[in-house]
Amino acid sequence: MTEQPASSSTPDVPPPPPEHWFADVLAADGGVVRLRPITPGDAGALEEFHAGLSDRTRYLRYFGPYPRMTPKDLYRTTHVDYRDRVGLIAELGSTILAVGRYELLPERAGARAAEVAFVVADQHQGRGLGSILLEHLAGAAAENGIDIFVAEVLAENHGMVTVFRDAGYQVQRSRDGSVLHLEFAIDPTEALLSVRDSRELASEARSVGNLLAPRSVAVIGATPSQSRVGGAVLANLLSGVFQGPVYPVNPNRTSVRGVHAYETVRDIPDVVDLAVVAVPAAEIKAVLDDCMTKGVKGLVVLTAGFSETGPAGFAAERDLVAAARAHGMRVVGPSALGVANTDPAVSLNATLAGVLPGRGRVGFFCQSGPLGAAILGEAATRRLGLSTFVSAGNRADVSGNDLLQYWDTDPDTDVVLLYLETFGNPRKFSRIARRVARTKPIVAVSSGRNVARPAADPLDRALERDLFAQAGIVQVDTIAELFDCAMLLAYQPLPAGPRLAVIGNSTALGWLAVDAARGEGLAVERPVDLGPQAMPEDYLTAVAAAVADPEVDALIVIFAPPVPTAVPSFAEAIRSGAQPGTKPVLTTFVAGQGMSNLLTARGSGGTVEHGSIPSYPDPERAARVLARVRRYADWRTRPVSPVVRPPGMETQRARDLVARWTDRAPGGDWLGDLEAAELLGCYGIRVVEFREVHDEESAAAAAAELGYPVAAKATGELWRNRPDLNGVRLDLWRPSEIQRAYTDLAKVSGNEIVHIQKMAIKGVGCVLRVQDDLSFGSVISFGLSGTIIDLLGDRVYRALPLTEMESVELIDAPRAAPLLDGRTSAAGRVIGEPVDKRALAELAQRISALCDDLPEVRELSIEPVLAAPQGAAILYARVRIGPEPSRFDIGPRRLA
Repeated sequence: MTEQPASSSTPDVPPPPPEHWFADVLAADGGVVRLRPITPGDAGALEEFHAGLSDRTRYLRYFGPYPRMTPKDLYRTTHVDYRDRVGLIAELGSTILAVGRYELLPERAGARAAEVAFVVADQHQGRGLGSILLEHLAGAAAENGIDIFVAEVLAENHGMVTVFRDAGYQVQRSRDGSVLHLEFAIDPTEALLSVRDSRELASEARSVGNLLAPRSVAVIGATPSQSRVGGAVLANLLSGVFQGPVYPVNPNRTSVRGVHAYETVRDIPDVVDLAVVAVPAAEIKAVLDDCMTKGVKGLVVLTAGFSETGPAGFAAERDLVAAARAHGMRVVGPSALGVANTDPAVSLNATLAGVLPGRGRVGFFCQSGPLGAAILGEAATRRLGLSTFVSAGNRADVSGNDLLQYWDTDPDTDVVLLYLETFGNPRKFSRIARRVARTKPIVAVSSGRNVARPAADPLDRALERDLFAQAGIVQVDTIAELFDCAMLLAYQPLPAGPRLAVIGNSTALGWLAVDAARGEGLAVERPVDLGPQAMPEDYLTAVAAAVADPEVDALIVIFAPPVPTAVPSFAEAIRSGAQPGTKPVLTTFVAGQGMSNLLTARGSGGTVEHGSIPSYPDPERAARVLARVRRYADWRTRPVSPVVRPPGMETQRARDLVARWTDRAPGGDWLGDLEAAELLGCYGIRVVEFREVHDEESAAAAAAELGYPVAAKATGELWRNRPDLNGVRLDLWRPSEIQRAYTDLAKVSGNEIVHIQKMAIKGVGCVLRVQDDLSFGSVISFGLSGTIIDLLGDRVYRALPLTEMESVELIDAPRAAPLLDGRTSAAGRVIGEPVDKRALAELAQRISALCDDLPEVRELSIEPVLAAPQGAAILYARVRIGPEPSRFDIGPRRLA
């Protein structure tokens, strides 16, 4: 690409680079690369980078030999204003891998355009660094009001043309001899975001794959004693028959458990992919330096003593991750239990667990190390086979989001289990989980929610329940329930409907199952009671008939022998009757828990395979599991609905307003009532017209301007939405009434500011709110208004942004929602008309778009909204703005 002449705008002393442009990113091969703005201090390294390029690469970039950068070009490249001229570098340690820049084209008419160019070191081409630079340059350009990128590319530079084509932009080309002129809009269209997400999926999955399928492992802090961390993990690696070399690292020993040991990682003569660290926290820095020098790809840090110890430990943990990423490494931990991969081609058990389940098709992620060991033991007891396992401990780097990306692409994983204590980037979690759950069930149990409310708070549980359900996640409350669901999902098909058949030899247990199933919303008739004298052939006939019955979607089979009997023959009868495995079959088989040997289908190597029939200690648990899985199956059959943006929204005007208010209050603040109405108006959300008045005369004038009748409302926190209406005067028709109302309200409230508002349509009061939840990000809630509704907690929650279907479901979900459809008296007389629910759904969509575009909006409340047959009227709105949350899931790809 050709160089522009030096610009007079080149700053002698550039401004400080924007902090949010610093990012750790993943290359296509899963390696970590640091991306940051270029500075004058990079001149020497940039000159060295340029000199290291091949003649071919320099020719393709500069259209000529250009063997060395001139002092003028070097100065202009490193002295930028981070507005009209921007430069970014990708680096590993202190070595520059790639450079990208854009420069405004001031003479160009029409939309603001900039020329973009980048070059990648020869040995790092093919890692996707050009695409990453283009993404981040486009993000910076969008911030600075640039609409179009222009590039001049040699026609023979197929790699560069491919970068632009594959980036997802709508490219316009013009051919002039051997040079291609490319133009493309940098606006993040749906196509561009789809490309971004697919690249993110590939790179994050690859980075986890590097950790779970290493070719070699070093154990730093290895000891002979299995009672110590380093000894336990080394013993597990060796006994698990890991398919690559294992290198113990211990400066005080020449061998550990009969394997040659090394003083440091640097002394190992071969490549080391994964280092498992089991040394005291005080020694981590020296170990990290050795690993960085050696070029280790990933670290599993078993060592404790970091963020869980307080601020100093948290800072040390941050430094550890920053240093590791700067040298291309990912980190599992600290305070991790370890990682495992049961693929026979890998056979990796780099954990502290004494028992590891056998081979299976379930992926498991958890945070707690000590609890992780117990979880693995429980999985082994139930014969639930795993494909891979990761215990992330403090989750300083590798998180549940990364594992979801990996399992989404892993052909050996069919079911995902999550034990979560925090959610990392909550919006990203929701986005990824929705996609993964379309093809692979996700079962999650969470504890220690990162909120300032007690864990048992009903609001907390309701919010979590609704948001998990929205993402298609099967939520459970206990580890036992986690495995209950996993056993069904891993080995049986999903139910096609809610119709259940209950078959058994115990009348009491049969009706227990029926009652539990009905309570969970399943459709079930009388149980098929085979009687206590039932024989195996009776079970075979009944089960086979239910499987063949088109009116049955699932079966619960109860076998509780009243006296000792030949159990294997009954198991064989149930298994035979359950063929061909098109409907889920659950059992309460002699009150067993897990996968009975008698009910399993075995594959090569003795692994438990699909078609095995799980057993539950009692039929109630079986019914609860089936109901949860049925709800998930129903969610999965729903069509994918797009995120909607209703017409008539002034996004740029809203951004300008928020920028002005943020400058006024950088730490954030509540907007004034008029400001809130102005901001909402940018998105077509109209508050019923009102005026703020300060005396009797202006109150009367406002009423005349708005048109009678009007309402007068006191202002201030104590007077908002009071059920006793002491701060409101309604249906005022004359100036004298307006003036008297103003005097009364100003006196009772102690505030001279009073609102005069047009009278709204009569309707059902509703409430829409957006809150910034520490675990889930921006969350919208809906419910009817009223003290009783508040006491009952009848609110439903959804994560933002909303799809079209989700906005409709939001309005229909509260228990009191039938009131919106009209009310009927006991005598059958209609006493209320159905309201316009479409208007409420559109209002939710507009709120969703506002919060999606403006992450500075941290809290929003619209209360009350009066829903009526002719529409929805908003009487009052409040908005709080603040600094943009750091974990907002927008913009170019980056590691959190």
